[in-house]
Amino acid sequence: MLAEKAGIDVHWRDALDRPQTTPADTLRAVLRALGLPADYADEVEDSLRRIDEEGRGTRLARMLTADAGTRIEVPPSPRARAWTIEAADATRVSEGSLPSGEKGIDVPSLPGYYTLSLDDERTTLAVAPPRTFGVRDVHSNCRRPWGMAVQISGLRRPGDGGIGDFTALEICAKAAAEKGADALAISPLHALFAAAPERYSPYAPSSRLFLNGLYIDPARSNGEHTVRAVIDSHNLRQELAELEWLDLIDWPRAARARMTILRSIFEGASADIAHSERFMAFRREQGEPLERHARFEALHADFTAHGRAGGWQGWPSAFHDPSGAAVAAFAREHSREVAFHAWLQWLAKQGLEGAQKAARDAGMAIGLVADLAVGADSGGSHAWAHQAEMLTGLSVGAPPDALNRLGQDWGLTTFSPRGLRDTGFRGFIGMLRAALAHAGGVRIDHVLGLKRLWMVPHGAGATEGAYVRYPLVDMLRLIALESHLERAIVIGEDLGTIPSDFRDTIAEKGVLGIRVLWFERAVDGGFVTPDAWSDKAMATTSTHDVPTVAGWWSGRDVEWRKRTGLDDPAVDEVAQRERDRVQLWHALFASGSAWNEDSPPAPDDISPVVWAAAHHVSLTPAPLAIFPVEDILGLHEQPNLPGPTDAVHPNWRRRMPDTSSRLFDGPIAHAVCATIDQTRNRG
Repeated sequence: MLAEKAGIDVHWRDALDRPQTTPADTLRAVLRALGLPADYADEVEDSLRRIDEEGRGTRLARMLTADAGTRIEVPPSPRARAWTIEAADATRVSEGSLPSGEKGIDVPSLPGYYTLSLDDERTTLAVAPPRTFGVRDVHSNCRRPWGMAVQISGLRRPGDGGIGDFTALEICAKAAAEKGADALAISPLHALFAAAPERYSPYAPSSRLFLNGLYIDPARSNGEHTVRAVIDSHNLRQELAELEWLDLIDWPRAARARMTILRSIFEGASADIAHSERFMAFRREQGEPLERHARFEALHADFTAHGRAGGWQGWPSAFHDPSGAAVAAFAREHSREVAFHAWLQWLAKQGLEGAQKAARDAGMAIGLVADLAVGADSGGSHAWAHQAEMLTGLSVGAPPDALNRLGQDWGLTTFSPRGLRDTGFRGFIGMLRAALAHAGGVRIDHVLGLKRLWMVPHGAGATEGAYVRYPLVDMLRLIALESHLERAIVIGEDLGTIPSDFRDTIAEKGVLGIRVLWFERAVDGGFVTPDAWSDKAMATTSTHDVPTVAGWWSGRDVEWRKRTGLDDPAVDEVAQRERDRVQLWHALFASGSAWNEDSPPAPDDISPVVWAAAHHVSLTPAPLAIFPVEDILGLHEQPNLPGPTDAVHPNWRRRMPDTSSRLFDGPIAHAVCATIDQTRNRG
């Protein structure tokens, strides 16, 4: 009973729809991490009493959410109370008196953030529109737009020094727009750890509120001449040339080189008074959140240099409090270092803003679609700076499913369900705004986390977790409101172990799910026809975590699964793939995307399959179709193979085969883009 009241699923169904029960030991471990110990009978009683008391709250919550034009409930009172609702500019929108025992108040019909006053209490009232800003709202004449998906780190441009950047992204956006694309979905740009460039997974960030400074093009801040002088002064020319020609990113070397250049530019920038004034204005505008992040980066670099690598939990206790005296003293003594990391955020913001502007100026109706990771490193900036909002002692992951039969522990933390409510969803809203600040849309990674997250107690195996529930209704309302305010579409990655009603719930709010070619199967295992795909989800051939079309057809992914131990010993995957190829080809033929039904191409003949798969997915009724660049180009390797370390599979290191300006000039890319554009705009 305690677990269920605390928001933990005791009973649940797995990816194969089999009933499961969470073991008692796991429940106790998760409850302990949630601040509700249950190891002894008296602890259970105390925890139950605490939950009951919180449920009988007599004061307004820190934030209330509501649908526009409906009624909101407030805690009842034995006496009459006066109430008012004011808009953000302090204009009084409505007012009234709430009789004794009554608890319903009409909320405004116009979406937005308001202040609700009830006698001497005040709270924020978030009034949401019926749904998110949608694809049809973007461009009424763009009936079925399409786009591409890229890993920004893998993009190339001459002189990039071995890693993609915002300039390469600008060029790629223009090139994609020329092919007819209306959107360019990008990998997460969240801040990582500047002092630990070996930690480069975009889905394990230090903070989801700030950007990765490694994607800054140094020349955009001070010009090519200044950068060339810096490169020569540090003897980096040969190093950068070698890095640029690598097929796989050498993150530590490339990061050191780029940061060396950026630091040199920063040290010279203070002489430019106007430059400094603009920078200081940015720091004032960003306020305390930016200062905390910059201080974290400076502290992390200092402690790493002195043998305390890792997260903030390993720092001396005096530095655990971001608002404490020790941190303030450090910031004063290392003001230039703190300023440097704030400066990186300023340049990164300009770079991302420029890329979105370039995309829209090139004709894209949507432009960039940002990616919002499901969590953050528990030892990182976000977890340190906003401790009241975040979970401790638990890691986000996934139970065994079709992608990984061993389950997954991603080693990430995220918002605490109780912390969200206690802080008025402040961090969640800030995270959404950061993602949408310079984009026409956002992809929410593992959007299932809005309803529940698989939490693994530290020290336990990935299969020894439990589902913890989240305030889905409140979070969907906030997503719809922020989407409406920023005029940005929302896509939710809804793959994995999916609750039965979840997809319908998010669809009602206008959040697009994701449908992937490999998973769109009939009961008999065959691939379904395009018209059977959802018209409430984005369609795609593949994602960064699954095989590319060329890799799937050739069996490259089967080779990798066997090499990394992810294969199922009980299944002959080579023989199964042979059968699956036949089934896919039949489906492609049936949709008019392939020819000669009885003679599928050989495993190494990927061009006709890449074209046919793109055409097949383009035929679906999906309001938006996104095609990974790997499937536009017919590449065999996927960017990420969930599970293995970099020593086994080069995750997040693959670079594109050509520069962004020439990326889509080849015959395969030309044919694939042409058929997508013609098919999506037919009729």
